[in-house]
Amino acid sequence: MYLRTPEAAKYLGIAPGTLENKRYSGDGPTFRKLGGRAVVYATADLDAWASKAVHASTSELAAA
Repeated sequence: MYLRTPEAAKYLGIAPGTLENKRYSGDGPTFRKLGGRAVVYATADLDAWASKAVHASTSELAAA
């Protein structure tokens, strides 16, 4: 299943602007451009990207 940016952001629980910024900076989930304009995200790619953000404690974040 493919989701456009607003739906993908809602799926992840983040703002659409955050998802757009991550797309531009290159540290967001993998996306596809259909027809040269429409940006879509596969739910499997969103899940994989979110899985990389798993932490056991906040002290891990300070070391990063």
